[in-house]
Amino acid sequence: MKESYLPTLLQMRMLVGFLGERAQCAWWPTAFYEASSRLFLEPVFSKTSRLTQYHGVLEAARRLHDEHLSVGSYHLFRLPEEVEQDLHAIVQSSVGEELSSQSSQSKEAALEALKRLSAKNGTSGVGPAAVGNVNDLDSTDTLKAIAAAYLSAFTQNVKTYPYLVG
Repeated sequence: MKESYLPTLLQMRMLVGFLGERAQCAWWPTAFYEASSRLFLEPVFSKTSRLTQYHGVLEAARRLHDEHLSVGSYHLFRLPEEVEQDLHAIVQSSVGEELSSQSSQSKEAALEALKRLSAKNGTSGVGPAAVGNVNDLDSTDTLKAIAAAYLSAFTQNVKTYPYLVG
């Protein structure tokens, strides 16, 4: 697999994670990307507060998606282990820091960034939606389809769970 798709995948994960929080679209009841959470996290996780925010949102989103999808399917918040490890490493890098600061500026900015990542003629739907095979995760078309599904759901105020088959 090509490595260049990983920053895009991470950016999408952070954008959807931010938009899914309770202050934006309330798909999950977390507030890790609110300004106040950093004040709470930094004294406890002084060197890893950004990583803690990321993993908090990741786990909340993962649980919601897992509740609505069948066991064995992959989704934006549950990917093959080697991809998860690569994403974790990028979060800790300067690239991850930059993506994190861009992702949580405002709901409108996050939606606009997600729009730039998505396919022009994305599908809209409610609930689980198959978008491809996990072996095609490094494909631009697959990433655009995932982004388009989330963009459509957030703008229509519905929930969708795009997934990849193994």
